[in-house]
Amino acid sequence: MKIKFRINYHTRWGQNLYVSMKNGDTENAVPLHYTENGDWEGQTIVDDVRVGGLSYKYFIREEGREDVWEWGPCRRLRPESLENGRNFMLLDAWRPQRDDHNVLFSYAFTGNLFSREKSSESHRPPGAICRLQLTEPRIEKDYAFCVVGSAEALGSWNPEKALQMNDADYPVWSADIVLEKGVCDIEYKYGIYDLKLKKLIAWEQGPNRVLTLGEPKNGDFFIKTDLKFDYGDQHWRGAGVAIPVFSLRTEDSYGIGEFHDLKKLVDWAVKTGMKLVQILPVNDTVAEHTWKDSYPYSAISVMALHPVYLHLPAMGKLKDEAAMEAFAKEGKKLNALPKVDYEAVMRLKSKFYKELYDQERDHFLEDKGFRKFFEGNKEWLVPYAAFSMLRDRFGTADFTQWGEYAHYRQEQIDELTDPAGAGYDDIAVHYFIQYHLHLQMKDVTEYARKKGVVLKGDLPIGIYRKSVDAWMFPHLFHMDKQAGAPPDAYAVAGQNWGFPTYNWEEMAKDGYTWWRKRLTKMAEYFDAYRIDHILGFFRIWEIPWEHVEGLMGRFSPAIPMFLYEMAGNGLHFDYDRFCKPYIKEYMLDELFGHEKEAIIEQFLVRGDDGLFHLKEEYGTQRKVKEHFDALLVQDDDRERWLKIRQGLYTLIGNVLFFEDEESNGQGFHPRIALHYTYSFKELDDAAKAAIDRIYIHYFYERQEELWREKAMVKLPAIINASNMMVCGEDLGMVPDCVPGVMEELNILNLEIQRMPKKQGREFDHPAESKYLSVVSPSCHDMSTVRAWWEEDRERTARYFQTILGHHGTPPEECEPWVCREIMLQHLYAPAMWAIFPIQDLVGMDERLRYPIPEEERINDPANSEQYWQYRFHMNIEQLLGEGDFNDMLLDMIRLSGRGD
Repeated sequence: MKIKFRINYHTRWGQNLYVSMKNGDTENAVPLHYTENGDWEGQTIVDDVRVGGLSYKYFIREEGREDVWEWGPCRRLRPESLENGRNFMLLDAWRPQRDDHNVLFSYAFTGNLFSREKSSESHRPPGAICRLQLTEPRIEKDYAFCVVGSAEALGSWNPEKALQMNDADYPVWSADIVLEKGVCDIEYKYGIYDLKLKKLIAWEQGPNRVLTLGEPKNGDFFIKTDLKFDYGDQHWRGAGVAIPVFSLRTEDSYGIGEFHDLKKLVDWAVKTGMKLVQILPVNDTVAEHTWKDSYPYSAISVMALHPVYLHLPAMGKLKDEAAMEAFAKEGKKLNALPKVDYEAVMRLKSKFYKELYDQERDHFLEDKGFRKFFEGNKEWLVPYAAFSMLRDRFGTADFTQWGEYAHYRQEQIDELTDPAGAGYDDIAVHYFIQYHLHLQMKDVTEYARKKGVVLKGDLPIGIYRKSVDAWMFPHLFHMDKQAGAPPDAYAVAGQNWGFPTYNWEEMAKDGYTWWRKRLTKMAEYFDAYRIDHILGFFRIWEIPWEHVEGLMGRFSPAIPMFLYEMAGNGLHFDYDRFCKPYIKEYMLDELFGHEKEAIIEQFLVRGDDGLFHLKEEYGTQRKVKEHFDALLVQDDDRERWLKIRQGLYTLIGNVLFFEDEESNGQGFHPRIALHYTYSFKELDDAAKAAIDRIYIHYFYERQEELWREKAMVKLPAIINASNMMVCGEDLGMVPDCVPGVMEELNILNLEIQRMPKKQGREFDHPAESKYLSVVSPSCHDMSTVRAWWEEDRERTARYFQTILGHHGTPPEECEPWVCREIMLQHLYAPAMWAIFPIQDLVGMDERLRYPIPEEERINDPANSEQYWQYRFHMNIEQLLGEGDFNDMLLDMIRLSGRGD
């Protein structure tokens, strides 16, 4: 069978086009040759392809550079499309990597919002045939694409004779026509066909399309592929709601939001015209069996779901009716609390899981559904169950304290999890819990897809250092480092998340298998996901284990400033002065006041140079923290100890540069925010000016190419592991290279107007957002719109006047009409998605809003001891019944053009 290729692509000098007939195979690729007007042609002979069909993909080769592939999966012709004896001519267009349209091919759209029951392939007439193919996912379920054109087979431009296209290969649409003798050129246009009215109702915009065939012969089969329907500037846009699962409240939940409750939230989304529900991470975080496990970003497994989200009645009923009733009664009591009592909920649910497991054990272990789940998940499920059992046996998730089990060994785990072993029930109970979690979450996923609502999950940037992943794969992580974030307006000392950082070099050796498996699992439940702190894939803020504050970190990777470069900037580098804590007596007065002498005696020594130096046993922030941890248990003096500890942290952090560990004493990294240190203020003007130049070059110019290069290796490997829609949380100190990379990889960015990305701005306006973005008035890491409004009156006045466009003094509170204006600004933004925290939405209604806005905040990033216990104050059933409010929100969304 002869296959001819023709593709139109304008190359630059030195570039050549090829077509790969197998996914990723460049060795046996078919070379194309340039003809004219940007056309490249080539041909090959293939064997009988009636079994597997034909797959192919174009790429560009240029000497000295990596091959560049067109975007998307391999093009595919099904075997029933291919008939021996025909000559095939494939007329294609290059699929660009950077195209806003590409996001619409993600599963959020093709598998949910625009999903459809595919028809079978239509009968093909004899003779010379041309198949018109339109690659376009965007069309509602009650409509199809059609084509009309100058040829008789295309209706001779009569819209009543529009040829309905076949969706058997959706999102590729096709229509076969017999070519008339003597007709070499055909003009045509695509349209939208109403399946109920059975007629064309809208033409695409733009000029007519032209198909030039030459003189077709009997047996020729032309396949002309067009990339998209021309909607003009009418981009698809949608709205969504954001709330953590634990914050949901329904009439039948057990003291915390559950997977089961998401179905009612989906119902509310449908009622109000919203197309997406966004949640926080839902993986298991049970490490200490205390409220500290409420932190959703410290998962003990990136695969296992959190047991707290199970709805007990959906798991089954205890035969002991009195016990079942007691569980229900306690659940109702916990559900009435204003906030989550995490420990009480976990105690209640854990007791139920174990009693139900004991009752159902024999039946469960033989259940066909469970056996199938086990076989498909045992690679992670068995180690997770062993980890959970050992955590409880040793009373800690810190596996370094597990004696002979401190290091993961497969033979030990096989023995520990042997079904014939005496302690097997302590293992299998975790299989039982995870199986039911899978069933309940999968039920929600299918329900949301049926309702046309996208579930958007959250991919944390780090892993918990006391996790099954760190236990099994320590080589994939830098266990002596901690991930965090540099200081910003919300956390002036920076953030230390405590997670080990990734060893990307090790991960690359097996093609990022750990990441690919993680994303594959996530795609079972979600159609979209948010990459938490996507900046970490360019460079992570890395803090050495011996320190505590984010201020003591630096970006990794990063190119240090070398001594000769600093000399060239006019800085004579004094290691002791710049790299060691610079402590004078007046600083001690300011930090410790009347306690100065006691601090000197216990923690410091006076040097011959008149400066003070920290004693060896208190020389790092980690050592200071460990000293004060025991003292802080004594509540009577807690505030005093905290103040002293913070003062010592400040002294230790009173440095200007960190030495690069691999530079042999030749390279150094400027400390972030060094301008605010005592040490910097003590310098002369010349030294300050030199350090300013070094600082600006290091943080804002020097690293850009390196960070772009690293991101373009890591991110494609991760996002290509699934077909979920990808969004990135790109807030904070954003390198210049980030927007370009995210656009190139079709990753939506996040825009929050109170965190502008352009320097010199106090606020951004949603109207300035780009299409591939998500706009939101707030997020879980900051105060709600109403609480923010009351935090700073002068700032609020500037916002009221410059962003909302009002004159005069703003109201004391963010009144409902103000909330509504803010929501409308976001709805009318060009961004693909406008996603709103549920607290901000109900803030538009005087009756529904919570009376104390500052209590609606979910997390304070500056608080390392945050208790994640916020619950929405209304039952979702009540919200579903608020007809006037729901109608208002539906009208706002529809009138803004979202979701149509």
